[in-house]
Amino acid sequence: MDTTALHTDRLRRFQRAGLYLVTSQALSRGRTTLEIVDAALRGGARLVQLREKGMPMPDFLQLAGQVRARTAQAGALLIINDRLDAALAVGADGVHLGQTDFPIAAARRLAPDLIIGASTHSPAEAQAAGRAGASYINIGPLFPTQTKRTSGEFLGLEGLKEIARHATIPWTVMGGIKPEHIPALIQAGARTIAVVTAITAADAPAQATRELLFKIRGQRSEVSGQKQQQETSNTAR
Repeated sequence: MDTTALHTDRLRRFQRAGLYLVTSQALSRGRTTLEIVDAALRGGARLVQLREKGMPMPDFLQLAGQVRARTAQAGALLIINDRLDAALAVGADGVHLGQTDFPIAAARRLAPDLIIGASTHSPAEAQAAGRAGASYINIGPLFPTQTKRTSGEFLGLEGLKEIARHATIPWTVMGGIKPEHIPALIQAGARTIAVVTAITAADAPAQATRELLFKIRGQRSEVSGQKQQQETSNTAR
């Protein structure tokens, strides 16, 4: 499979996943990231981002290889946070880059087949990521969250809608998302919901994963039905 076809296939699977687990051993209530990933995969997750800030590279690379083996066996995609070199070294499906990480355009030149994600917090950043060659953008943080230190400003639904209007590539959402937020996010156009503690800090991560997937898929189906009904009504006029 050539690089373009491989990237297209990976992005198709990415957009179908619905739920996007982002790991954090520090927020896993004493459980290891491998334990959380195993549980999430049992629960049906098929999209995982390995995000372990501050872990020394040798340890991170070993962990990435172990997670790659698990995701490959489950038929799940693996995205590596920040570290393009680690993503390439373990044969991951993609890399997710922040605004101060390795430049998107350079990453695209080095890894044309990888899914490249970009964290965005404004319409300008969303448009710039698309121009630079990102595969998708993440919009956030939406709500108060333990995983990022911010100035206390969160986008909320209105901020999400404003950035989404300027997005030229697929987008995901992240930041303090709880199950009760999912209906409004799907109604706002979100297809892929990224979470950390909703799974990593859950009493039963596998069950939490199943419940989140059920809710996301149900809402996506409902919104799709509403759109079809509206299109039918418009055609009949």
